[in-house]
Amino acid sequence: MAPTLTLKTGTSWSDAWRRCLAAAPEAFRDDRVLNLWNGAWQADGRVLPAVSPVDGSPIAGPPRLDGTTAHRAVCAALDQRRAWRHLPLEERRARVAATLDALAEHRGLLALLLVWEIGKPWRLAQADVDRAVDGVRWYVDGIEPMLAGRTPLDGPVSNIASWNYPMSVLVHAVLVQALAGNAVIAKTPTDGGVACLTLACALAAREGIPVTLVSGSGGELSQALVRAPEIGCVSFVGGRDTGAAVATAVADLGKRHVLEQEGLNTWGIWNYSDWDTLTAVIPKLFDYGKQRCTAYPRFVVQRHLFDAFLAAYLPAVRTLGVGHPLAVEHPDDPYPELDFGPVINAAKAKELQDQVSEAIERGAVPLHRATPDDARFLPGQDTSAYVQPVTLLNPPSSSPLHHAEPFGPVDTIVLVDTEAELLAAMNASNGALVATLSTDDRATYDRLAPHIRAFKVGHGTPRSRGDRDELFGGLGASWRGAFVGGDLLVRAVTRGPEGERLPGNFPEYQLLP
Repeated sequence: MAPTLTLKTGTSWSDAWRRCLAAAPEAFRDDRVLNLWNGAWQADGRVLPAVSPVDGSPIAGPPRLDGTTAHRAVCAALDQRRAWRHLPLEERRARVAATLDALAEHRGLLALLLVWEIGKPWRLAQADVDRAVDGVRWYVDGIEPMLAGRTPLDGPVSNIASWNYPMSVLVHAVLVQALAGNAVIAKTPTDGGVACLTLACALAAREGIPVTLVSGSGGELSQALVRAPEIGCVSFVGGRDTGAAVATAVADLGKRHVLEQEGLNTWGIWNYSDWDTLTAVIPKLFDYGKQRCTAYPRFVVQRHLFDAFLAAYLPAVRTLGVGHPLAVEHPDDPYPELDFGPVINAAKAKELQDQVSEAIERGAVPLHRATPDDARFLPGQDTSAYVQPVTLLNPPSSSPLHHAEPFGPVDTIVLVDTEAELLAAMNASNGALVATLSTDDRATYDRLAPHIRAFKVGHGTPRSRGDRDELFGGLGASWRGAFVGGDLLVRAVTRGPEGERLPGNFPEYQLLP
């Protein structure tokens, strides 16, 4: 019989909220977070109710602004830019470095907020904070040559990012953009992360970083955060539907942009025999329930290797640890070691479960379906946002699981017989961020990899966004605008020589680094 679990001591949402009130009283009230614009925390906006994906309990909701107020915030950011861009680089660097020290000091609280707001297991929540701090430190230490001959943009950088990596993607980008001399605007993701971002921005604002943090619906704030003439660059991370609308707007206006969109990242298996290596990597691919842009939800497997693939894959997927990220046997136990907790909300869980059921009804073969009995939960807790791992063979072409990224712990497998079929199946979504091909023969990899439409292709190993000097982008419909990573992130948000062509995917050209 499984032991009865309890919440780890000092990790409740009320504990986290009390710590936020103590750490940044200027940004938090007893019942809400504030917006940050015009250099001050504002008790404006309409606060929407929100619940934690962890257990359905109430947490802080976003204080949503209307479009008119958001445009006032953009104009105020433009004014901040005028003063900030003329600060000596050494002063900007000192202020960003001080912000990083403050973030590191509050690492535990930032991570705990990520657990409650977006359901990250403790290990991954800490890693998100650490990647933000360590990644920006790399820029602080080496920024001079990246800025040689370059100037800040004429307007603030507007950041609209998805909820899954508030620190290592959104806060990281904001601080590097500011280091490069820009005022920065961040929109809190609609689905989660508002308290974590509020604390991070409070720590940055104390050091004089010209950061604006606002909440609101994407549709209502688009005119201000995307189309406003004051905006110097739009940096977007999200889905293809929303990204397409942003891409159209910035193309019409000729505005600098970085648009990271989803793609179906695939893992091909062809003339392969190192099954122990594959077994070892499978659990890692399920980190955070595959709720990340570089997850691998699709395996494309040579048909005559299918039995060997299953013998390697199924034992690994059956080891996955799922459950409440803060549930322990004894109150003072260490945090549980989990691969993932909930998906972002109950609506997403139902969407995934419906897609799986519909795919099976239309002919997909379920190869693995874990049950809630295998998961770690508190007695009687709400579990509506949890999805257990599922693996399907041959999802029908009519299913979204066939051609789109599920953004959840659902794997699909497609069998192929020829190299042409392998490449077609690996390119099912017209471009991706990453892909991997497992094959014993290096010459085969070298011959096939250039035909896989992903920005990064691994030989038997997973690829990721990367940190520090590692470049990042996407091919096809997975990316629009300038590529980032390393010095390209700085180049994307600064002006260089007249006529400079930035590496990226643009309407008029594509230039790979």
